[in-house]
Amino acid sequence: MKALVYKSTGSWYIVKDDTGKFWNARMKGVLKMDDITSTNPVAVGDIVEIEPQADTENSAMINEILDRRNYINRQSPRHTHQHHIVAANLDQSLLVATLKEPRTSQGFIDRFLVASEMYHVSAHIIFNKADLYKQKEMEKFSTWKRIYETVGYKVLLISVTGNTGIGEVKELLKDKTTLISGHSGVGKSSLLNLLFPQMSLKTQDVSGWSGKGQHTTTFAEMFDLPGGGRIIDTPGMREFGLVDLSKQELSHYFPEMRDRLNKCQFNNCLHINEPGCAVKEAVLKGEIYEDRYVSYVNILDSIGEKTY
Repeated sequence: MKALVYKSTGSWYIVKDDTGKFWNARMKGVLKMDDITSTNPVAVGDIVEIEPQADTENSAMINEILDRRNYINRQSPRHTHQHHIVAANLDQSLLVATLKEPRTSQGFIDRFLVASEMYHVSAHIIFNKADLYKQKEMEKFSTWKRIYETVGYKVLLISVTGNTGIGEVKELLKDKTTLISGHSGVGKSSLLNLLFPQMSLKTQDVSGWSGKGQHTTTFAEMFDLPGGGRIIDTPGMREFGLVDLSKQELSHYFPEMRDRLNKCQFNNCLHINEPGCAVKEAVLKGEIYEDRYVSYVNILDSIGEKTY
């Protein structure tokens, strides 16, 4: 029978079948292929084929992982040369950011957006803690809102504490499967508790059946939303390491650069020192925001010649 993966602890999974029943599932040994470079072959959001096990109630074996519509990848926080599938089969991604306590860097935002672009997942940005913002932060927000909305991303300003802007977020999430991410401390958990105080997903204490409860903090978890839709909550990330990305590909994931690539003199233009570069010309004319170009250069510098 088919089932949807709601939670992963690395070797055990909570999955939900078509009848709404939850199962504690393990992955069949033969599926643990040697050539898998991700730290988690089965990800939250995956659709899998399961077979109930007679020995334990609600126990099942995962026999097959069905093809993914898409997924978002990041560098494994523990293994530099491996990637970690954050979530699969997404309709959209949502980054919760803040301009104060703590301040989210533009580099982090742009890396998250690049990852979403790489895997064809539409992305949105929510700035929380508006109640703390003074004139300096509001001016910064106005600048970033203009930058990102010009590129094509939706940008919202909210305050979980002040309960403002929450209706727009609810509307954004309705009937969609959404990956929600952000730094620790940006108020992501508080936002989810405010939006959905009666989350419909009820699971038993993980440590009770797998002994892995203390190690679940690096994994995502999916929740059904009242009224339709699902959110995949990810743990707070200190950084967003990009994987499977070459220097030549990077500009394809900045929409404002992608629109101009065929006007560059050279097909393999990196938009740094090459003559006849349409991207650099657009930056000089103010058609591409300088802050975004600086982010591009910083990410470009961080990409090794060998990608994993």
